Amino acid sequence: MRPHPSQYRELIEKALREDLGEGYDYSNLLFTDDQVDTFLYVSRGQGILAGGFLLAEIATLVDPRLNLYLLCDDGERLKPGTIIAKISGPIASIFLAERTSLNFLCHLSGVATLTNAYVEKIAGTQARIIDTRKTIPGLRALQKYAVRVGGGFNHRFGLYDMVMLKDNHLSRLESLDMAIHTLRAHIGHPVKIQVEADNLDQFRKALHAKADAVLLDNMSLEDLKTAVAEGKGKIILEASGGISLENVRELALTGVDLISVGKLTHSAPSLDIGLDAENHSL
Repeated sequence: MRPHPSQYRELIEKALREDLGEGYDYSNLLFTDDQVDTFLYVSRGQGILAGGFLLAEIATLVDPRLNLYLLCDDGERLKPGTIIAKISGPIASIFLAERTSLNFLCHLSGVATLTNAYVEKIAGTQARIIDTRKTIPGLRALQKYAVRVGGGFNHRFGLYDMVMLKDNHLSRLESLDMAIHTLRAHIGHPVKIQVEADNLDQFRKALHAKADAVLLDNMSLEDLKTAVAEGKGKIILEASGGISLENVRELALTGVDLISVGKLTHSAPSLDIGLDAENHSL
């Protein structure tokens, strides 16, 4: 499901203002208002498209006279030369929309592409790749959408929809059992409680306290296997910390339920996409 417009429209408006400042694109002096043309959004690399639906939103906000024709759906695999969309209308307005639209499209497609690489690495296992709250401020809804497009799953969206007791919380609590008891007395049943564990002793305390899930942070393969042997089916097991494309499959093979990867959103490389004239004149 795509994010609701309320989650990104104001963001697009801010991005356009950021590019235009208080006024003008001076290259518009080179074109009259009645000069129209068609340009193409073209993939220059291989990856997964995400955020294509934003192109029409951006075009309309820049100039209602612009017409955007989307030729690929989010989730489609792109290769160099794939035409993603066509945009037609006043040339000056197309250039106003160019950078903002590409910034969103390249970034979100990069998130989807990196997510898909992780998903493919663990194919055939029972584990799921999930994201984190390590998102670029303001972009969370769009980034988490791109993760889903890439075949991953979403962890909590914010502090409001799941409780996670991390190491800093635990360092200030006298009793994990009492903390979980207190939380359950005040939160609704659908709100899950997860506890971070850096070692097996902390994992066993979370298991004993009847947490819903445990985040196994930077644990060795052997400790992960032990946690799976003791907790599988009793508590949701999430591996986290130091996850890479090189080690994600062996982590998945331990039997954990979830593998969270912060870099999906905080450092995914952009997919190379450009805007090219349909017919080059120079």
